[in-house]
Amino acid sequence: MDFSVDTATPTVVDSFGNTPDARLRGVLESLTRHLHDFVREVRPSLTEWNRAIDFLTEVGQTCTDTRQEFILLSDVLGVSMMVETMNAQQTGTDSTVLGPFHLTESPRRALGDSIDLLGGARRCVVSGRVLDTAGEPVPGAQVDVWQCTEDGFYDVQQPDVQPAGNGRGLFTADDGGRYWFRTVVPSHYPIPTDGPVGRLLRATGRHPYRPAHVHFLVHAPGYADLTTHAFVAGSPYTDSDAVFAVKQSLLVDFAESHDAGAAAAFGVTAPFIHAQFDLVLAKRG
Repeated sequence: MDFSVDTATPTVVDSFGNTPDARLRGVLESLTRHLHDFVREVRPSLTEWNRAIDFLTEVGQTCTDTRQEFILLSDVLGVSMMVETMNAQQTGTDSTVLGPFHLTESPRRALGDSIDLLGGARRCVVSGRVLDTAGEPVPGAQVDVWQCTEDGFYDVQQPDVQPAGNGRGLFTADDGGRYWFRTVVPSHYPIPTDGPVGRLLRATGRHPYRPAHVHFLVHAPGYADLTTHAFVAGSPYTDSDAVFAVKQSLLVDFAESHDAGAAAAFGVTAPFIHAQFDLVLAKRG
């Protein structure tokens, strides 16, 4: 059969017919159909197609041990959030994207420890409970947290400024499912714009900013893993997150507290900024 625009799709789809893995076969067949339909619709010139290949090549070449440009591309196209939403637990705390900065292992820390190793100005306490959907505590849950500084940078972005592990911590919830740690109020920040994804945003007139947030990745045996954020309520860009990850249920007040007793319990002095954020896990299906 001569290869033509009309015969291309069935020809390529048929070529995957002997793929032993049924899931892989189905994925490749669907990818072929959608990609061919896209090409028929857009009708790229050879120059445009080569530019597209060059762009994807550069995205890959920009990835390092501490930078994931492909995740960034997936994020700004809304694909990361779409996949996360389709696979999210149906009950409990809403999930969001993992993001491109969960690239290094968080140091294990004791409850109450500070993840701020720089002594930032807007110090705060983040606390809450890990619960199941019936409101019962999940003791021993692993709560992995990471965030940027109050200047808007992650440790991996400033290896000469920040010590490794700054803004990161792996905590174990107590017998009551409680967790708490000290940190600083994070800032809103731009995603990296010095690579191909940044050029894409500039070419389309889109801003690169994310609202201030703290990342959470929660694991407990028998429960679905939860990837989510606590977004700082009132932060700029909560209505236009560059990676489309904001959900109203995840907006958290980072409010000033004058409770001297609570301050003493958390090892800080009043007044202090306090954010309370419960994490509700669904049973693994």
